[in-house]
Amino acid sequence: MKCTRIPLVAEVEKYETGKGLEDGFEPLSDVITKGWIVTDTLVKVKRDNGVIVCPYIMHRRGRTFIGEGDYIIIDEDKTKHVCGEDKVFARYRKVE
Repeated sequence: MKCTRIPLVAEVEKYETGKGLEDGFEPLSDVITKGWIVTDTLVKVKRDNGVIVCPYIMHRRGRTFIGEGDYIIIDEDKTKHVCGEDKVFARYRKVE
């Protein structure tokens, strides 16, 4: 069966630290040793104690770490997604 996505309104905001868009932070050392992801383009924040952490969002599939230039999508039901800068406006149009 083929389907088309049902239109819905979502908040689309480019990720920046300090806006509270993330659900948490994981130390970069844990991301490297516990994960199977490429860390080169992840957002990295240095804490006052020198620990480097990476922001993420939580969703039904688990954690998604936020990369440089990523956008955070927040659906009407408050579900969050991460969308790359290269795809966000191919999937979402601005509402006037």
